[in-house]
Amino acid sequence: MAIVKLRIEGRVQGVGYRFWLNREAGRHGLSGWVRNRGDGSVEALLKGDDAAVEAVMEACRRGPRMAVVDRIACEDAADDGSVGFEQRATE
Repeated sequence: MAIVKLRIEGRVQGVGYRFWLNREAGRHGLSGWVRNRGDGSVEALLKGDDAAVEAVMEACRRGPRMAVVDRIACEDAADDGSVGFEQRATE
């Protein structure tokens, strides 16, 4: 099982990125969350099968149709107990 935290930068707010990532994570059976950050980035925690996490991370490089992803920072993360995948409030 892989658990990673992503910080996605670029034109990623106001383009449906959180909704899109929620759908992608669900399609791949991942748990975790996604939220906007006050600095204009999107942050996400992805938890699940190694191959599924890798597939969603790769998809995040493209994002939804209107997004422009400039950079993704990825780090290993601890299990926060998430069950299912959810959109969280901006932090």
